[in-house]
Order: sequence, then C-alpha cells, then structure tokens
Amino acid sequence: MNKNLTSKQRIEALVELSDILKKPDAELSLLINSSQQYNAWFTPENTAKAVAAIAEMLNPKDLHAWIEDNDSPGTPLNIGLVLAGNIPLVGFHDILAVLGSGNRALIKLSSQDKKLTPYILNKLTGIEKGFENLISYVEKLTDYDAVIATGSNNTSRYFEYYFSKVPHIIRKNRNSLAVLTGNESIEELKALGNDIFDYFGLGCRNVSKIYVPKGYNFNHFFESIKDFNYVLNHHKYNNNYDYNKSIFLVNMDKHLDNGFLLLKEDSRLASPLAVIYFEEYDNIEELEQNLKTIEEQIQCIISSVELNLKTYDFGKSQVPGLWDYADGIDTMKFLQRLRK
Repeated sequence: MNKNLTSKQRIEALVELSDILKKPDAELSLLINSSQQYNAWFTPENTAKAVAAIAEMLNPKDLHAWIEDNDSPGTPLNIGLVLAGNIPLVGFHDILAVLGSGNRALIKLSSQDKKLTPYILNKLTGIEKGFENLISYVEKLTDYDAVIATGSNNTSRYFEYYFSKVPHIIRKNRNSLAVLTGNESIEELKALGNDIFDYFGLGCRNVSKIYVPKGYNFNHFFESIKDFNYVLNHHKYNNNYDYNKSIFLVNMDKHLDNGFLLLKEDSRLASPLAVIYFEEYDNIEELEQNLKTIEEQIQCIISSVELNLKTYDFGKSQVPGLWDYADGIDTMKFLQRLRK
C-alpha cells in the first residue's frame, strides 16, 4: 500500500495542476475544442471557462488554508461520488474535496461529461503518483464509506434510500437569484449577464429569478445585457427561446422579450431555459424575510444589497472559490468528521 500523501504533497500537486490548466497544452486545447462533439452544450468557450475557473480556484493561498484547516490524518476512506453533467466539470469541486482531505475518490462520471475530468485527473497523477491509488472510476458504487451524490429532486429520493445506511450528502435542485434596487450601473448589469448566460443558464449557480423594486423599468437591464445576444447562435438555446416564446404567445401570457431572453412575472424560482422569472418587492426587509423562508431552495444570491444571507457580487456566481460549497454544505467538514 502506498504511503499516505501529506497535506504538503497534495497542495503542491494541485498548485502545479493549476499552472497546467492556466496554459492548456495542445492535447487539452484539442479536448476543449472537441467537447461539443460529446455534449452539444459544452461549447469550446464554455468548456475553456470551466477549466479556467478551476485553475483560479487552485491558487496556493486558498489551497493551503483550505486543506490545512481541514486535514485529518489517518487511513483514506472510500468516498463515492455521483457527479452531475449539466455544465463542464460541475462535480470537480467534490473530487477536490475528497482528494484534498486525503481520501479516496470512487467516481461515477455523468454520461454527459466523461472526457474532461479523467484527463485533468490524469494530469494530477502525472504530477504526483501518490494520487493514483486515490482515484477510481466506477459504473456502480460499491465498498464505500460515505457518498456525495448530485441529481434532480426525483433522483435524490432514490439516492436518499439507496445510500441511507452510510454518511451522505445528497444534493437536489437549487436555483440562483438576483436582487436589484434599480440603481445598478451598466457594468453591474452587464456582469449580471454572465450570471444569467454563462453555460447557457444550465447551472444551479445561474440566475433564474430576479427580484426588482415595484415599478422597475427593464429597459436599462435589457440595454446592459445586449452583448449576450450571441446565445441565439446556439441551436439548442435558440430552440428553447422559440419554444417558450410560442407558449407565452399562445397562452397570451404577459411577458417581456428582447430578442434572445424572455422575462415573465412569476413567483417560482426555477424558470425554463431562455426565460427569467421576475417578482416585484415593496421593501428589502420584507423581501429578505421571504427569501429566508426558501433558503434551502437557493444556491446563490447576486446583489449589491447587504442582506442577512450570503450574497455574491455581480458576475461572480460561476467563479466559485474553494469555500463556496454547493447547497451551503461544508464538504470538507463532512469528510473531516468521518475520520474522527
């Protein structure tokens, strides 16, 4: 059996991996550029964005604090990982948490994202061979000590039952939202466009709902995001836009339309692709209380308003740091407790 990797070895290897990802070689560039062949949503631009976000996440300062603060020496545990595949590399943070904490990752890849994760982890084992016995790819999870699984609200019920006898984190559908005041600058609203349109809005960190003050005029918002009209060049996004527009028209649903995004007043959080729901509020304090009641359905809140809820700056929802845990569940603390 290989000797356990020290936290220093893990950190140094991940920092070196970051350097590789920041300057993709010919092989990685080819994989990024061909990713759309395997998943039509994984455009080269979006795949490159996901790779760059991970490279930025793996900076030395954050890695030292994240891993050393959560290090728990001992025999590595087998942690089963059921990954999602809605956006490129969406489950990579869970892999980092397992490997960063010195455990063994049993990875069930999504059928939608089977190429990039193994390539990057192969680079990691090339840097530090000690990771080789800590990474396995499986079609079915067996012999696991704990499980982290991500899926829909429907699959989560199956996961809860199937993995009920071991410690687990089961992630369900969540959505992100923005709270506007009407005083946002063009730059802020343009940055909000990234929160909406990065990865075509397919991620749980993408904004699907906007809260606006009563009487809000959306002209300024539409003018600020006009440069994102390129999303219509993607046939799947375009099809969703046309379909939802036709539904609104047939049902005579009141809506706003800027030619590539539809806005509809609706109390729900989860909107269809190419649609953003909006809701008006009377005062921030009342809105804040309402948001607290649905906190477990929210992934991110984008706003410049100070709330008693965690918020992100405009444009930052899809560039999470190491401490930005999905569903607000501290994965590293969960893993640390398993070895005590």
